[in-house]
Amino acid sequence: MELLTSDHFVRLANPGVESWQLLSPHNSASTRLTITRVVLAPGAEQPRHVHAASEQVWVAVAGQGTLLLADGALAGFAAGQVARFADGEVHGLRNTCAEPFVYLSVTSPPLDFSDAYRERA
Repeated sequence: MELLTSDHFVRLANPGVESWQLLSPHNSASTRLTITRVVLAPGAEQPRHVHAASEQVWVAVAGQGTLLLADGALAGFAAGQVARFADGEVHGLRNTCAEPFVYLSVTSPPLDFSDAYRERA
């Protein structure tokens, strides 16, 4: 059993986006997944992107936003919903509400997201 505390979490950030890697091969014995808590400020966006060889599941915890999908497609995404993206599937997110949008991301196999962010702490 492992019990991780905030001392173990890695904080990554871009303007309007804060990402905490809660569990990853960098802070845990787990080698099968990464769990991240992401907070988008009102109006903030994570641009469309893909993960070539990883599946990703997003669990919306608070707020309301818009999923940015392939070919310019959009879909609503709100607290209580779960979105799954297969390997290579285009996805992104825009916070469309006046409050922070919070979601948990589970990625398998794990990825190191530090290259996608400007700040690391």
